[in-house]
Amino acid sequence: MHGNITRLMALAPALLALVCGCASLPTNVAREPSTAFADTGDTRLGRAIADRAAANPGKTGIHALPDGRDAFAARVLLAQAADRSLDLQYYIWHEDTTGRLLFEAIWQAAERGVRVRMLLDDANTRGLDGAIAALDAHPNIEVRLFNPFANRGFRLGDAITDFSRVNRRMHNKSFIVDSQVAIVGGRNIGDEYFDAGSPVGFADLDVLAVGPIVREVAVGFDRYWNSESAYPAASLIAPAAPDTLVGLRDAWERSRQAPKTSGYLEALRETELVRQLLEGRLQFEWAGAQLVSDDPGKVLQALDRRELHMLPYLESALGRPLRELDLVSPYFVPGSEGTKAFLALAERGVQVRVLTNALAATDVSLVHAGYSRYREELLRGGARLYELKPGADMRRHKRENGHRGVGSSSSSLHAKTFSVDRTRIFVGSFNLDPRSARLNTEMGVVLDSPLLAKRLSEWFDMVVPDSAYEVRLAAGGKGLEWRERTGAGEVVHTSEPQTGPLKRLWIDFLSILPIEWLL
Repeated sequence: MHGNITRLMALAPALLALVCGCASLPTNVAREPSTAFADTGDTRLGRAIADRAAANPGKTGIHALPDGRDAFAARVLLAQAADRSLDLQYYIWHEDTTGRLLFEAIWQAAERGVRVRMLLDDANTRGLDGAIAALDAHPNIEVRLFNPFANRGFRLGDAITDFSRVNRRMHNKSFIVDSQVAIVGGRNIGDEYFDAGSPVGFADLDVLAVGPIVREVAVGFDRYWNSESAYPAASLIAPAAPDTLVGLRDAWERSRQAPKTSGYLEALRETELVRQLLEGRLQFEWAGAQLVSDDPGKVLQALDRRELHMLPYLESALGRPLRELDLVSPYFVPGSEGTKAFLALAERGVQVRVLTNALAATDVSLVHAGYSRYREELLRGGARLYELKPGADMRRHKRENGHRGVGSSSSSLHAKTFSVDRTRIFVGSFNLDPRSARLNTEMGVVLDSPLLAKRLSEWFDMVVPDSAYEVRLAAGGKGLEWRERTGAGEVVHTSEPQTGPLKRLWIDFLSILPIEWLL
């Protein structure tokens, strides 16, 4: 769910500014600087990791989390294992089943004396001010809002009168425990990211990391936490009413008692991951790792300040592909420059494969309109394009062939991961689109991991052809076709599968509008 609100805001008529009231952000805000704890080797997690980290000097231990329920359980159980600190940075945190369970786990950690710093992008906090105020009132919890909306009750007013600012968002996602363990990847906090029976489910990927990269992620968090765009929640939100915490606790209790929650509580009881971590039994791949991250000042500066952008560093860290480049990006808008770069690789003999969402699967049709302009050119130049079918069941493929890719059961793709030559892989929040490149802040890790990189490429080999439409040039070279593997054989579609003519006409119209820079 990458920039839904900001993309829609981009279409708001500027004339509404004449009838909208204005609000301004507070000035002279007191921001007490703080940094990640460095002396955490004596924590339970620190002791559990110490021997294995010492046996792999300079390397990072990586454990992939492709399964939504495992990814959720890891976060809750790590919060329960925290002794000193929790540092959490997210673009979206929904107050749904999983969001409430994680709020409760954080509150319980704070009750044990754990310091909690929660940094949330403010674009998606509508309706959460009461919960945020109640959490922030705890002496061990501090919440900050990144690039916030000044007008809490009528955000459209900010979107219209201060669009150039509020259109720039913090898309980062990280979960850091005791400066010893970090979870980094594509997942926000919400039912759709954790296979919780949401109407829309996302196939996604995180990695759990221990070792030197955790310190890099923690330092990166501090840069954002102490930046001028991070406002203490108390400077924007009224104090919580006396009964707010009681209402929150009642909501947490109802969530735990709800029938749909039983599977999650069972996952928490049965998931061995954190127990294995604490006992020194969790399997890691030890590899070189590098954090790539935008500077938080990116959202305050001109779009062409490339020294603040992570894309050049990501390209450098991944290195020049010699044989293969496999790309998973739910929102894929390569633009003219990106298209030329991919075609140059293909011309050199590099196999370029891209998996993105089909029109029927995407949650942001605007982005699909931007992507559709480049399909034919990419195909003519030798790239291979796959579009994930809505409702693709990755769990079936996992059972049948063991290829753990970027998620489980899904109706839409959300993972952002790129593999080079089956030796290096990126996992993070960065989409291959103009919004990630120029507008939002992003982060992720580049891993010298043949195991994970090969796993992604094998997933392209074995799973993607059954779970996605392969887009090809139609016979005679005019137009496109979508090839689908079914139990009855291959089916060829001559228009966007599972969509109606009006939706396709709407996408065609959007594709000619000069809005690519917003996508």
